[in-house]
Amino acid sequence: MKAVFHYSASDRMKQSLADASPAWLRTVCVDDDDEAGLTVELAEADVLLHVLTPVTARVLEHAPQLKLIQKIGVGVNTIDLQAAHRLGIRVANMPGANSQAVCEMTLALMLAAMRKVVTLDAATRGGNGWRLPPHVTDDAIEIAGKTVGLIGHGEVSKRLAPVLVAMGANVVAHTRTPFTGAVATYVSLPDLLCGSDVISLHLPLNGNTQHLLDRAAFAQMKRGVVLVNTARGGLVDESALVDALLSGQVRAAGVDVMAVEPVPSDTPLLKLPNVVLAPHIAWLTAESMARSFAIIADNCQRLRKGVPLRFEITLDPTAG
Repeated sequence: MKAVFHYSASDRMKQSLADASPAWLRTVCVDDDDEAGLTVELAEADVLLHVLTPVTARVLEHAPQLKLIQKIGVGVNTIDLQAAHRLGIRVANMPGANSQAVCEMTLALMLAAMRKVVTLDAATRGGNGWRLPPHVTDDAIEIAGKTVGLIGHGEVSKRLAPVLVAMGANVVAHTRTPFTGAVATYVSLPDLLCGSDVISLHLPLNGNTQHLLDRAAFAQMKRGVVLVNTARGGLVDESALVDALLSGQVRAAGVDVMAVEPVPSDTPLLKLPNVVLAPHIAWLTAESMARSFAIIADNCQRLRKGVPLRFEITLDPTAG
């Protein structure tokens, strides 16, 4: 069985994947931007190990014997599910494998945005840390005593909530279906938007959530709110976010995901000092990859034996 890992992996990551793979599973790594190499390797591939580069119908045309697209992570908005279904290719993801990593990165971005870590780091490296204008830190704020609103309450959000509570925050959350008995308190989306000092996104991107945070949503928020997004860039209208950051409606933002990735150099968010940025790697730690590789080996074994896959998804990416 042959699996193609479509990701610009380091030598260490490649070796970790090889070490986690049983003898009968041959793994081949292809860089994200190597379209020609992907075409060649997919010709005899049984499994595509997908990270972020879109799996389009055109890509699948070059994979005549592909049986499984194994998403490393949770979101499947980058997979043409209709095309995969039409071609009889199964799709699975791995909920929970990177939840701890995303939880920790969300907290890191939240703290960095609230405490102006990037600004202070740059000033200190430039020899100006002790000569900063006094006003620079006037709006540095703490999590303690703040209301943190989590939009979506899946595994990442549930891990994050008790950490925030331990730090002294009041934590509320919104989902499509009201819940009880959790650390976070359920609230409606309008109540979350208008009542939160910090808002963090934790939901999939689909037709119902595209630009969930648009100009109208930003207008409902408290002035000076902090926004964190480690979910998907398309959840936020970036133009509206830029305007909100420039006006002070949004105090600061921590952003791991963007509407267009890789991010074009002229993207306005890149130029704003009150934004902390990361290149969609909240999911990526040595531990999360070890968990992911174990699931890959297991699902490839299940595929080989003809038994049910772990975390196989339906045609509808919003189901469940």
